[in-house]
Amino acid sequence: MDTETASIDEHNRIVALLRQEWSLLASVVTAGLFLLFGGVWLADLSDAVWFAFVLLWLFSIILLSAFAVVRHAESLAIILGEPFGTLILTLSVIGVEVLMISAVMLTGEGKPAMARDTMFSVVMILLGGMTGVSLLLGGLRHREQTYNLQGANAYLALIIPLAVLGFVLPNFTTTTTGPTLSRFQSVFTSLMSVGIYGVFLAVQTSRHREYFVSPDPDNANEHLHGEYEAHAAPYHAVFLVLYILPLIILAKQFAVPLEYGTDVLGAPGALSGLLVATLILSPEAMSAVRAAVRNQLQRSVNILLGSVLATIALTIPAVLSIGLITDTTVYLGLGAVNSILLLTLLALSMITFSNIRTNVLLGAVHLLLFLAFLMLVFEG
Repeated sequence: MDTETASIDEHNRIVALLRQEWSLLASVVTAGLFLLFGGVWLADLSDAVWFAFVLLWLFSIILLSAFAVVRHAESLAIILGEPFGTLILTLSVIGVEVLMISAVMLTGEGKPAMARDTMFSVVMILLGGMTGVSLLLGGLRHREQTYNLQGANAYLALIIPLAVLGFVLPNFTTTTTGPTLSRFQSVFTSLMSVGIYGVFLAVQTSRHREYFVSPDPDNANEHLHGEYEAHAAPYHAVFLVLYILPLIILAKQFAVPLEYGTDVLGAPGALSGLLVATLILSPEAMSAVRAAVRNQLQRSVNILLGSVLATIALTIPAVLSIGLITDTTVYLGLGAVNSILLLTLLALSMITFSNIRTNVLLGAVHLLLFLAFLMLVFEG
């Protein structure tokens, strides 16, 4: 009888696991199919129905995998607590971001501005749109919300100079023509960005960990992360890796219909970057908004500002390294209009995070700049 009961329990556990992780099976099967037949399936996308089907299929599976990555990262956050939980989430999403950008960069004829457009879209979505939505919804529900001012200032102290060095300075260097950096400048920028981010991680996780936890004792429940269920840390760590691995294949395949679609439809060049950024950030952005609505603004700030910082400090060096290794031209400098938009958003962020309390007005202004960004994508 005990053996039969144990067998039933084991069966139930397997069924529950398959029900919970079915998206991994979908991801692996899709990656396998495209690995075997992708060359044929993607060779001719002139049929509109087939093109739409392939694009939607790959988009949906990548989005499912991204949500699963965030789910397991959030579960690890419950186990490890802040700021380690948010850091794992940020680095997981940045890993997916680098995979997607690299795949698009190296597909087809190559688009030198693709990486820049995607990274700039990430900054505008997180620092403009999602920060605006989080502050707006959090303010509507809780009137005013508090966060740790020292932590936010630590993020901005790195975001502002690294953003200017990465997105504005390349327009004014004279060693190379166009919005690019020379080989020496690229190596210098990469090493300095990664180095200063390493210093930041030491501050965040050890020396001044208290900067990145809520100063409000009423938010003692900040270690809770909604509906996510926490198992053992190795369980979530393994599945986190298992979900990311198929994305290496899927990202490369998705780049083909994406490039074809933007070329054939004559869409604005920045639209591809916006679509890739939206695909990558959707799950993480939802986590930040949910945290703000639950009055856990500190976690929302950690997610949003942490992801912006990681994008600038880690993704730019990764993109520059790929460009140097493959001898691919990488545009980094933004045009005049987007440079103004970026500098305005950075100035606004300094004002927003100069006071320990936030409200709906600050959220509305961040959202305004994000909507201006969307408008300029189509009417630049």
